[in-house]
Amino acid sequence: MIAETIQLALAPVFVLVAIGNIMNLLSTRLGRVVDRSRMMQARHKETEGAEHDQLVLEFRSLDRRIHLIGRAILLLVLSGLTIGLTVVLLFVGELVHKNLPQMAAAAFIAAIGLLMTALLLFLQETREASAALRIPEDYLELDRSL
Repeated sequence: MIAETIQLALAPVFVLVAIGNIMNLLSTRLGRVVDRSRMMQARHKETEGAEHDQLVLEFRSLDRRIHLIGRAILLLVLSGLTIGLTVVLLFVGELVHKNLPQMAAAAFIAAIGLLMTALLLFLQETREASAALRIPEDYLELDRSL
């Protein structure tokens, strides 16, 4: 019955909404990283010595972050497409009176696997960002009790 198929398709559609929200978050992060790298590029030729080395280290960190976010977005897009395939398989199976639950389940499992991998890349990127943004101990003045 088509009503049951619609009910079955709701769970994958909710996952699709979540994927869209995560992609929005990652796109925002990517924009900020790109803006930061462009701002720093103007300083590249103006720096020397230790200051230049710090700049290069930050460029490398930003480059890793751009790569991680890009891969995560790719995996999320693939996951979204696979969720779409899951829904299509559910409806096509109902319309042609074929039972395609194994194929739909396999597509859904693949989509969740892609989503989980994307989330691991997102975790890696946030850890990279946190490591780059550590406050130097000199500024913390840990030898003083306040």
